Amino acid sequence: MSVRLAAYAVCVEDGRVLLARYVAPGGGTHWTLPGGGVEQSEDPFDAVVRELAEETGCDGVVERLLGVDSRVIPASIARAGVEHQNIGVFYRVRITGGRLRPEPNGETDESVWTPIPEVAGLHRSGLVDVGIALAQRLPATGRVAPVPVGGLIQH
Repeated sequence: MSVRLAAYAVCVEDGRVLLARYVAPGGGTHWTLPGGGVEQSEDPFDAVVRELAEETGCDGVVERLLGVDSRVIPASIARAGVEHQNIGVFYRVRITGGRLRPEPNGETDESVWTPIPEVAGLHRSGLVDVGIALAQRLPATGRVAPVPVGGLIQH
């Protein structure tokens, strides 16, 4: 089994959420939250601000920890063909500057502010639904129910 620790920015303003379009190495795309892997010896708090800037061109400040999501992707559908656990730390982040732009030499080709009611119609990562649920419900446990994968929602 492989394991990945990642940090995700949930940026919500005026009923919209900031989403990034991920382009997979094989060519498919889906919408996700800005964020990504925590580097060796890096704090997830710092990683989320770094990832936001790298992927979207925006500067941000962490306002609060929203929660943690742990999901296991079966080997049959994991990219590497090996069971994979993704541990995601979700933060509410306020944009403080910068301009939306594609990630230079990266896997994010566009970032957009999307009205939250329109998210349900997008081909997206389940992480988007988890992040929005955490931001809207602010559960004391920092955890929401797992998001079923299928249709427009993928791992």
